[in-house]
Amino acid sequence: MNDDQLLRYSRHILLPEIGVEGQEAILNAKVLVIGAGGLGSPVAMYLAAAGVGKLVIADNDTVDLTNLQRQIMHSTEMVGHPKVESARASLQRINPLANVVPLHTRLEDAALDEQVAAADLVLDCCDNFATRHAVNRACVKHRKPLVSGAAIRFDGQVSVFDMRDPEAACYHCLFPEGEDIEEVRCAVMGVFSPIVGMIGTTQAAEALKLIVGCGTPLTGRLLLLDGLAMEWRSVGFGRDPGCAVCGSTQR
Repeated sequence: MNDDQLLRYSRHILLPEIGVEGQEAILNAKVLVIGAGGLGSPVAMYLAAAGVGKLVIADNDTVDLTNLQRQIMHSTEMVGHPKVESARASLQRINPLANVVPLHTRLEDAALDEQVAAADLVLDCCDNFATRHAVNRACVKHRKPLVSGAAIRFDGQVSVFDMRDPEAACYHCLFPEGEDIEEVRCAVMGVFSPIVGMIGTTQAAEALKLIVGCGTPLTGRLLLLDGLAMEWRSVGFGRDPGCAVCGSTQR
């Protein structure tokens, strides 16, 4: 690190759990963020501020006026522009040293596989089950840790699926694909704006902990937030040996 970096990241370096070695790990990390909306905004802003070496952000959407109530990475003047371009401009204002790679596309199939394989860590900040399951399959295939978050109305959840651990569950173990699970969207159900910030910053914290190797990650735990009561609770879960994605026949 040069003098500028030592000063910029000094408050991390002062933490014995991080120190110079941990901050170097952050600076060398390659992180893939799927989604540049309500969750992706605080995730990307905190990771860029923390100095993540390469931040790849994928989203095929454009900024809409209805986004601005909660998607804090975007501003009124960016309405109509691709979210990933708006994200890059915002993140480079926060940290000019940030290397932000915008992908104005919905990552699927070979393109998703390629980006997950190249990343050290993946954050699922999307808003639909099809993408969540596709991202999970790619993370299982390439043994990449996945930090997944979701938020709707006044409720949120976050968990970590660390595929480097052969005993860890994957997203499919917890939420099997094809089950009769109602998919709800902010556009229909609404969302209390601070909830996405609380879940997104929790995702960012878990990502940085995984990169540095400090603390206890949310692996095997689903952290649930009830924003109306302002209560957090943690629910444990385990790997499904018969899981179609990460089961014993797949590993």
